[in-house]
Amino acid sequence: MDNERVILAIGRLERALSRIETATSADKPDIDPALAARHEALKAEMKQAIQTIDGLIERQEN
Repeated sequence: MDNERVILAIGRLERALSRIETATSADKPDIDPALAARHEALKAEMKQAIQTIDGLIERQEN
């Protein structure tokens, strides 16, 4: 059950990140540089969070 909640949470995070990616795509030249920087920071934090979650799941399975 706990793994299911984690999987659902990851799915929500991925969908949110996808929406952000779409909103800040390269075909929109008027993107605020501060927003672009925040977006890159969010992507880095998301990557770290997913790696942490992945490590927790792996430890739970072993």
